[in-house]
Amino acid sequence: QVQLVESGGGLVQPGGSLRLSCAASRIILSIYLMGWYRQGPGKQRELVATITSGGTTNYPDSVKGRFTISRDNAKNTVYLQMNSLKPEDTAVYYCKLFSTPPIWGQGTQVTVSS
Repeated sequence: QVQLVESGGGLVQPGGSLRLSCAASRIILSIYLMGWYRQGPGKQRELVATITSGGTTNYPDSVKGRFTISRDNAKNTVYLQMNSLKPEDTAVYYCKLFSTPPIWGQGTQVTVSS
């Protein structure tokens, strides 16, 4: 069974950084479009970053310049580097593999608070 496992979440102060990882088993990530989403308390899930198989990235304005998505094909892992974190970045972060049907990880909690 294909699995995506996120890690790297935690509690960080405003202005701090975290790097999330999404590791895959039983599937080769490199050929797929991958994305990171988040869902804050009482909010809908929203897209925060995507990366194509060719390495093209895309971000919404809310995180552009602060978040960076990348992939290490040798490790079959996708990352989300988050810098200059704000309290409004607090959410559960999920990675998504754009297969048919799509595959989601279980999520990792990120809390930005002083």
